[in-house]
Amino acid sequence: MHSIAYELARCPVCNSADSHEIAGADEIREEVEALWGFHTRRLRDETPPERLTDRVTFSQPTPLRIVQCARCETVFRNPRERAFEVTEAYADETPSLETLQALYDTQQTTYSAQVSRLTDVAGHIGRGLEVGSYAGGFLGAARKAGWQFEGLDVNEAANDFARALGFPVTSGDLVSFRTGTPFDAVAIWNCFDQLPDPRAAARAAHGLLQPTGVLAIRVPNGAFYAAVRRRLDGIAGPIARALLAHNNLLGFPYRHGFTIASMTLLLEDTGFDVVRAHGDALVPIADEWTRGWAAAEERMIKTAVKTLAALDSDGAPWFEVYARRDQ
Repeated sequence: MHSIAYELARCPVCNSADSHEIAGADEIREEVEALWGFHTRRLRDETPPERLTDRVTFSQPTPLRIVQCARCETVFRNPRERAFEVTEAYADETPSLETLQALYDTQQTTYSAQVSRLTDVAGHIGRGLEVGSYAGGFLGAARKAGWQFEGLDVNEAANDFARALGFPVTSGDLVSFRTGTPFDAVAIWNCFDQLPDPRAAARAAHGLLQPTGVLAIRVPNGAFYAAVRRRLDGIAGPIARALLAHNNLLGFPYRHGFTIASMTLLLEDTGFDVVRAHGDALVPIADEWTRGWAAAEERMIKTAVKTLAALDSDGAPWFEVYARRDQ
């Protein structure tokens, strides 16, 4: 494995160089250690190492430093890995068939709800592209609802798995992808925050959509992470740790964390009108390796988070935005 090189970063939304540090190297290391301890207590001793993926091990390396833009409150790594490092990290993953099948099975309910919201915004079913399709969970839910979605992902192992389920999937990245027929919808559910250049990605999605086509994006809320992590050392530390860990935010394994306002700014700058925002929690991650009490704890916390998010999307750990391409 080659050594990772870093570069200084500006805000990916407003390009401001004015930011303040949220967490330095020592604080991030403490978060990662806390994350391991958190899940070690909640997983059975015989849990296979590959089932730790997206719980305590992630595609991108641990950040060196996390900052928040002083202008638009977007959270991002600074310094950050170079663009090609990010793409290679995801392309080189070799998830097991068992891991991919588990992801496909456990996420169907969540993806069905997202298909419903997308259909409601679009006003009809049609042809779509999912960027970061991975195991094909959303492709399956969309097909059941009558959509004709195809996938796009840089990971060949995941693409082979999705193709074996009968889904059309292209290997590649969004910026390079081309199509002869515009899509009714482009969905980027769980990887927009990991893309090397969010602004270039939004422009690419714009070019793939027909006039008034819908772009759907799901991302972690950077402001939620920034606010809750400040509580880690206080009397509310255990609650703050559970909120972040159950939503895959402890240690911040993402390249960017947006807010609804900063995402709206980015999309309006790239030719979209945001028509809806939906606050949410992370998709369920409990499986057969999770202790019973821990699965119940996750359900309880995420039910509470979803209830509060229905009242205030800005305060949710994750959110979705639905934007219509300008004619």
